[in-house]
Amino acid sequence: MNRRTFIGTSIAAAVAASQPEWTAETHHIDRVGLQLYTVRDSLKQDFEGTIAKVAQVGYKEVEFAGYFGKSPQEVRKILDSNKVISPSEHVSYDIVQNKWPETLEAAYVIGQKFIVCPWVDVSQRKEPDGWKRAAETFNRAGEAAQKAGIQFAYHNHAFEFEPSEVLGGKLPYDFLLAETDPKLVTMELDLCWITVGGQDPVKYFERDPGRFPLVHVKDWTTKGPGGSDYGGATGESRKPGHMTDVGQGEIDWKRIFAQSGKAGVQHYFVENDEPKSAFEDIKISYAYLTKLTF
Repeated sequence: MNRRTFIGTSIAAAVAASQPEWTAETHHIDRVGLQLYTVRDSLKQDFEGTIAKVAQVGYKEVEFAGYFGKSPQEVRKILDSNKVISPSEHVSYDIVQNKWPETLEAAYVIGQKFIVCPWVDVSQRKEPDGWKRAAETFNRAGEAAQKAGIQFAYHNHAFEFEPSEVLGGKLPYDFLLAETDPKLVTMELDLCWITVGGQDPVKYFERDPGRFPLVHVKDWTTKGPGGSDYGGATGESRKPGHMTDVGQGEIDWKRIFAQSGKAGVQHYFVENDEPKSAFEDIKISYAYLTKLTF
């Protein structure tokens, strides 16, 4: 067993021992979370009311992608009043580089345990050392975060699963896994985008056990009219189809979630990048996931 495998296995064991969502007895998700990007339009208009509506659906956890002018103290108060917690947030690569100390401080106030970077700009991805610089940035951010009691993570789209010319044909996702310290940089695996990218999440769980404490749960279907290009998230070659509510598409959730213990999953966040009706959509996904056994 090499060092990387040993570290990953140790993390998996530690996470599994402390993880309430995954037990041999229940085989279901106790706390379904929501990535609030799904209801972003509503948040812009009524931040507090939107959090209340999300809580009323039944969601116990939320992941932020911006606070729309609210201070960390205001956000924490709104969460507490609705009996919702926020284990994580998404921040831009620029913030990771230039505003990291204050971001860590804000996360502490809100009660977050993870901070996730969800994107590396196209221009940097095309530079000869672009992915290398990203890995170095993530390692530094992860080290500073751990000193503050917070874990850094990276969230993928589909383009990380396309061979990169600047990496000699390697997959950027594989490069990041290899070049970042698993103790400092964990992964929030978007289970839809990895599927669209033509890869099997279960194989990654087996190869890097314990490295995936967070997952995004959204579905993909090849039926009906196609969606947009999703802001370049799919890369140059994309699997035909479009996003849909969880349980309405073609992703085999039972098979994937059966390996949650090995993956180290602690938090499951529903997301839909282009919902038809945001609150109806999150109700459908919530109902499916709370009834799902695996």
